[in-house]
Amino acid sequence: MSIEINAVKRDVKGTGASRRLRHAGTVPGVVYGDGKDAIALEINYKELFLQFRHETFHASVLSLIIDGKKESVLLRDFQMHPVRNTIQHIDFQRVSATEKIHVKVPLHFINADVAVGVKLSGGIVAHILTEADVSCLAKDLPEFIEVDVATLEMGHSIHLSQIKLPKGVTFVQLAHENDAAVASIAKTRGGVAATAAEETPEA
Repeated sequence: MSIEINAVKRDVKGTGASRRLRHAGTVPGVVYGDGKDAIALEINYKELFLQFRHETFHASVLSLIIDGKKESVLLRDFQMHPVRNTIQHIDFQRVSATEKIHVKVPLHFINADVAVGVKLSGGIVAHILTEADVSCLAKDLPEFIEVDVATLEMGHSIHLSQIKLPKGVTFVQLAHENDAAVASIAKTRGGVAATAAEETPEA
């Protein structure tokens, strides 16, 4: 199911205008790419934030509706307020149905509780990467990539080349001969809490 964002064209620009928009409950933004002119936008803050807080919003092809016309876009950049943690500005890039896109997709780890190195050696699964850059057509973009760690043993790692990808999707790093490690089984440190308590000076 595609995520839809409603927007209207923004006629006024500049720092002062953007500040007034935010006070009025809207977020300034822009959409660009695919050989078309960039368009300044304004988007209702509450509607945007409801979508923005979900993981899929950051790694999916979105439907941007501008004055009733729909375009396929990706979230490319955003600025947050340093104190209030509110969205200050947002950038979207149009995507073509025939050209491959590069997008960072989240990694979802499964079977961590039954991994060989956890059950037999008492280790824990250490996540080295939580997302990976993929290349694919917009229609093939997965919301996430599943990483099964069930067979992972103590001291071993899972690399990008060992992960099963959906059809039409490739890891960008592998194309550059970088077979990065994604997860490993690490030893647990016994008595961490007790040691920390002992080292804490008395008030």
